[in-house]
Amino acid sequence: MALIEINKLEKTYHNEEVATQALRSITFSINEGEFVAIMGPSGSGKSTLLHILGFLDRPTGGKYLFDGKSMDEYSDEELARIRNKKMGFVFQAFNLLPRATVLENVKLPLVYSGIKESLWDGMAKTALEKVGLSHRLDHQPNQLSGGEKQRAAIARALVAEPSVIFADEPTGNLDSKSGGQVMETIESLHEE
Repeated sequence: MALIEINKLEKTYHNEEVATQALRSITFSINEGEFVAIMGPSGSGKSTLLHILGFLDRPTGGKYLFDGKSMDEYSDEELARIRNKKMGFVFQAFNLLPRATVLENVKLPLVYSGIKESLWDGMAKTALEKVGLSHRLDHQPNQLSGGEKQRAAIARALVAEPSVIFADEPTGNLDSKSGGQVMETIESLHEE
């Protein structure tokens, strides 16, 4: 069974008298363990699709099954609970809390996970070790390079051991060398 199944998914935004169709009849499936890249030009709906896949938005048509169950069957609260337990996110802009340390930023998803607080430090340190940032635990984001910020964001996405990680242009704000290092990190983590 596929982890993610999309069938004729659609998303239309309505603004006064104008309707803009961001997604039109998208169909695909992703099995557990697959590494998938969604590519296309700017404005083609990639971020919209990722927001729907990550339960951050709802489609206006079609079906989305996550782990065999339709998104339509869940309330917003249930979607948030599933998102917190089964999904990790990496955004282009890093979205790290500026006054928190790297360790505190990585622990943040655990607050909503239901995992015992006594385990948080160990889990966050393990995630940071996996991305090569165990030497930056007490640093704040403004003390990190762009590549290090993105690796901290990847550690945050990994910390609760989600079923799937969604990365929206994870190298978009990085120079080519840092972008290559971030992609190598993502690929090596996938191989684990």
